Amino acid sequence: MSESPIALLRAHSRQAPWNARGLAAHVTALVDAAGVRPTNASARAAPSARSIRFYVANGLLERPEGTGTAATYNYRHFLQLLAIKIRQREGVTLDAIKKEMKEFTGDTLERRVASSLAAALGATIETRKAANDDDPPASWRRMPVADGVELHVRDDSPASRDEALVAMREAVRAALGREDIR
Repeated sequence: MSESPIALLRAHSRQAPWNARGLAAHVTALVDAAGVRPTNASARAAPSARSIRFYVANGLLERPEGTGTAATYNYRHFLQLLAIKIRQREGVTLDAIKKEMKEFTGDTLERRVASSLAAALGATIETRKAANDDDPPASWRRMPVADGVELHVRDDSPASRDEALVAMREAVRAALGREDIR
């Protein structure tokens, strides 16, 4: 039996807290994997540390713990940023998103994000039996790159870090030619 999208989303909370760059990379990977086609250039843009600071300053994201480079972001920030990027890709303006965010309780926000990312959440981590029956099962991270192309990286590899996966995905996309991907 497979896990619910909410349980799979909550599994990402184990990677918290994040700094702004780590949070941006993690959210970018999930939103890209969801395959929601962006409606405009600002929706297509991946979140960055700078955009996260902008969202905080404009009340779209709650304030982080700490300030400056010592600021840390938790699971609630993760959900908020996911919701912002998903809604942007659906064509909703930042003003409308800001109004929506004020109405969302934690449970509502989590359910909404989980339902939007259900397919991507199920596709990011899977367990495979190792070739030797004495070996424990290996956990793999999967990252969709383009139609018919995926990266598969064993979870215990240094290359399984979110930043490394995103960098590899972008390098493969560049090699394929970006105009063919979106």
